[in-house]
Amino acid sequence: MAYLSNTVHTPTAGIIITAIEGLFMDIKNYRLYLKTVSELQNLSNATLIDLGLSRAGIKASAKEAVYG
Repeated sequence: MAYLSNTVHTPTAGIIITAIEGLFMDIKNYRLYLKTVSELQNLSNATLIDLGLSRAGIKASAKEAVYG
């Protein structure tokens, strides 16, 4: 016996799915940003200098690393 599935694809459904995917990507990137900031803050001043960073530039460097 064969079954026929009738799935309705509306443009609205596609927009909602795209928005949800975008939201999950934003959350993922933000969590990566927070992790990057945390890891950089745990480095010593000497290590930061070796990397060419300062404590004042940690957030900007993390933002550049994650978001481009």
